[in-house]
Amino acid sequence: MGYFKQLPNWMYTSRLKSKNSDYDFVEVKNFYRRAKVRSDFFDRFTTFEKYQIIGDERPDNVAKTVYNDPELDWVILTVNNIMNLNSEWPLSQASFEKFLLQKYGTIQGYNQVHHFETEEVKDSRGRVVLPAGIEVDEDYEFTYTDGDTEVLDSDVTIEVTNKDYEIRVQDELRNIYVLKPIFLQTFLNDVEEIMEYPKKTTSYIGSRLKQGGSRPTDY
Repeated sequence: MGYFKQLPNWMYTSRLKSKNSDYDFVEVKNFYRRAKVRSDFFDRFTTFEKYQIIGDERPDNVAKTVYNDPELDWVILTVNNIMNLNSEWPLSQASFEKFLLQKYGTIQGYNQVHHFETEEVKDSRGRVVLPAGIEVDEDYEFTYTDGDTEVLDSDVTIEVTNKDYEIRVQDELRNIYVLKPIFLQTFLNDVEEIMEYPKKTTSYIGSRLKQGGSRPTDY
């Protein structure tokens, strides 16, 4: 992932005793440093556009499609504040099937009812009197007035299986936002600036290197 190239370094105290010192320092990436999107970007709806993840697309596939550069996958993740791909990015079909079996045990398990919810009900004038998707009990009944007539409808629920529910969760994850290419260079410039250490930082060595203890201070 190209994001790691953006991270500055810090001198980690390894505590491995050498001939000349009680401590040795090892240069590593500062994973505590994190890029973020400028707040004023979020104030402009024209900065982003909706994107729907298709099939088994990975972040690098999306970056290739949007920016023609798969190494900008970290931009896709940063814009959507995604920290954990396993839980915040849609699973591949194979991984999804494995997940279902791990969570519900058997095919019978993930085909059991997760909950019941309403179907949409309209009156004789085509007005929605009961929206779809409200979670209810299996024996839920709905009463409404249609003109001068009071109607009791007992057939307004559908069952949602465990698998149906998990598919919905995955479908929600497929709806993300991408930074429009015209704003990409501004974002990259911001990240480069954010990743540099200011000279006032404790144990400053250079704009891309500082010396620390077991973990960096002044991230």
